[in-house]
Amino acid sequence: MQEDEQNGHYIWMNLGWPKGDRLTGMTVYVRLRDRKFWIEEDWTEYGIATDLVEAGVPKEDIVLAFHEPEMRQYTDFAVAS
Repeated sequence: MQEDEQNGHYIWMNLGWPKGDRLTGMTVYVRLRDRKFWIEEDWTEYGIATDLVEAGVPKEDIVLAFHEPEMRQYTDFAVAS
């Protein structure tokens, strides 16, 4: 997990050499912007947004930024653009 608390960026990446092949990939990327959690990337099974809600973060403070701005209105989360 890579953190940049000063700028509000949090990244969970996979790096390594399983079976001799190079593996790199971003699992989760969340940034804090305008007092909201912007989920830019999320390849977890249940979603980091679910974890944030369970931790007490209101859904209106979470933006599923990996969705196009026009599509966010159809989620249960913030519509910020």
